[in-house]
Amino acid sequence: MSDGLVPIAFEVPGEVERPRSRGRGKPNTAVPIDRRRPEWLKVRLPMGPQVEELRRLMRAKELHTVCEEARCPNMAECWGAGTATFMILGDTCTRSCGFCAVRTGRPLEVDPGEPAHVGDAVARMGLGHAVVTSVNRDELPDGGAAVFAATIREIKRRSPRTTVEVLTPDFRGESDALDVVLAAHPEVFAHNVETVPRLYSRVRPQAVYERSLEVLRRTSDRAPELICKTGIMVGLGETMDEVLATMRDIRAQGTSVLTIGQYLRPSALHLPIERYWTPEEFVSLYQAGRAMGFAHVESGPLVRSSYHAERAVPVARSARAP
Repeated sequence: MSDGLVPIAFEVPGEVERPRSRGRGKPNTAVPIDRRRPEWLKVRLPMGPQVEELRRLMRAKELHTVCEEARCPNMAECWGAGTATFMILGDTCTRSCGFCAVRTGRPLEVDPGEPAHVGDAVARMGLGHAVVTSVNRDELPDGGAAVFAATIREIKRRSPRTTVEVLTPDFRGESDALDVVLAAHPEVFAHNVETVPRLYSRVRPQAVYERSLEVLRRTSDRAPELICKTGIMVGLGETMDEVLATMRDIRAQGTSVLTIGQYLRPSALHLPIERYWTPEEFVSLYQAGRAMGFAHVESGPLVRSSYHAERAVPVARSARAP
């Protein structure tokens, strides 16, 4: 196999065979993790009463947060403010992207009570804006779309004033599955493109660049009343020209909100960081995105998909107003 990477074997009898990953492998350990990060990438540890209260609530409801599973650098800031991003459909992904800290393997059965548990947690937290994401569940016929829809409905039933944002997988390009989620009417629909097309085979070996763009295009076409959002990372070997071209591709699909952040390597098995982009470069990307017509852009070293997610809602709505 090229690049000297050892693939992860994920074969479950009776399930559809999935492509093997070239994103993670033992030889990646030959590149040490750079612990001498620039000053702008240093964050404080998540602690405090709000953080512990949220941890207890999540464990009591047997819920997962992408904040913990993906080791988000903004966990201290967001949890300290009493907010979190819920991760449904379990904590085990059927894909093995080279950048992601979420575990890969055979997922457990879907919990039928999970939508109600999330709805209850959102109500108890008193959230004004709730974000729901998931692992990939390629072994499910609908990729978990019905659970997304049920979770949206439960949040709206228990917290009518809460706006809902979903960050979904590509559902393997199944348009019917995407339509099930859109029909539940979240205020924001997000699907991350993650990286430039040249790096897809290494960074997202089980995904397709054009398929992710199609998810964004179909969302904008079928549900123009929703805010369509995506996110990309830098630091994996892409060039400025490639990032700008990808941003133009994304904008051409009707996407109005974009997040751009620095890739941070979760472990020695994950893809190495090629370089750290500077704060000044992130400012340039922000300016370029606004010039392209994005209604809202979050661009910075520590920005992640759900960072300041609530800010995009009024801005994007205002930009679409006649």
